[in-house]
Amino acid sequence: MFRVSDRRSARLLRLLLILFVVTCASAAQAACRDAVVLVHGNAGTPAQFDNTYVELRARGWTDFEILRPNWGSKTCAACNDHSGSEETPVLDALVEAIARSCTGRIDVIGHSMGVTLAAKQIVNYRLANEVASFVGIAGAHRGLWSCGTYPWNVVTSTLGAQGLSVNSPLLASLAGKPLGMKTYSIKSWIDQIVCYGGLCTVGGVHSSTLPGENASHTIATGHFGLLTDTAVLQVNLIQ
Repeated sequence: MFRVSDRRSARLLRLLLILFVVTCASAAQAACRDAVVLVHGNAGTPAQFDNTYVELRARGWTDFEILRPNWGSKTCAACNDHSGSEETPVLDALVEAIARSCTGRIDVIGHSMGVTLAAKQIVNYRLANEVASFVGIAGAHRGLWSCGTYPWNVVTSTLGAQGLSVNSPLLASLAGKPLGMKTYSIKSWIDQIVCYGGLCTVGGVHSSTLPGENASHTIATGHFGLLTDTAVLQVNLIQ
């Protein structure tokens, strides 16, 4: 027969086992994160997101959970648009990130033309429900005045129907469309690309503003500083 001390020992052991299982389950849940896709801008490279990548790794993301598609020509920015070969690496990265994600959802951070390129894939392939957070940095969601107004002054691909001229068919197809469960923009009023000739707005709204955004963060820096100098903010927005 078991003595009282034996029964107490058995109960204590059972309690310790339960606590161990609960602790392990909690730890596993805490380590479960969205995979992240970082989309560079026109004629850019994945390395432009190095500061963001380092910040993600410092906060526990593994290399497997961070995807940085490499898209477009690096020598002919005017040749790139939002159609065809430019799309494929970005769409592939989004789909692969969803497959890899522990949560089943992903976070997307785009810079400049990478914002609208990622947005097009999300809208066209109905991925918004799989995107937990979408962060657009220095994007031109409403177009660039330097690209003219469609259908005029569209002499290059970047300015054309699938480019960033104001009122282009591309931008019309993205207008008002959800890009994720939460959406944020990071913008500047001294962005030398978006604010051509000092004019940052289209229809009275800053061109980097995203539809239905949860918040917009304004930083007093240039087009590329908005990417390199805001790594902590970017990761805070998706965490």
